[in-house]
Amino acid sequence: MQSKIFFFLLILALTCLPHTGYGKDSQDRDVHFSDLIITTSKTHLLLFGLINNGITTEMLQGLHNGIPIQFTFLVELNKTEKSWTDLQLVSFQFQHLLTYDTLQENYRVDTNEKNKKSESFSELSDALKAMNEINGLLVIELSQLIPDSSYQLRLKAELYKKTLPMKLHYIIPFVSWWDIETDWHTIEFTY
Repeated sequence: MQSKIFFFLLILALTCLPHTGYGKDSQDRDVHFSDLIITTSKTHLLLFGLINNGITTEMLQGLHNGIPIQFTFLVELNKTEKSWTDLQLVSFQFQHLLTYDTLQENYRVDTNEKNKKSESFSELSDALKAMNEINGLLVIELSQLIPDSSYQLRLKAELYKKTLPMKLHYIIPFVSWWDIETDWHTIEFTY
């Protein structure tokens, strides 16, 4: 009986906790995409863009203490028809990973949108620029697109997910105070 009361009080305490500074920070932030450009190469549809306000002070503190920062990007491409349901052509995800080497005092950004690329930076600002940038993502081969047809590209980024300790997020599933992600951003175009 005492364990049930303790468990109930623990859940009640966790749900009534005020938001931490990080939770407030993430809600005050306007995390969004900007400068999104869809263009073509000779063979592929390409995507370029930037994420704004995606890095928090807590993320940077964790980075300098050995915790990498990982962004996960979700991409969908649909062929749209006015009198028909949309046909999904592509659905995939890719990551950007930022790590800090305390011995060499440099930052490394690993991106996997174009054949797993890794770059080292001595300045944090340069590393953050590379981390926030989508640079020439190969979305789909042009041979799979139909000329004069309408398409819709959807893009979302999951930037930070903080869970409760000891797997309590499975017990209290509605707590997502610490998640930072963008909304789905939609670009409609005709090829």
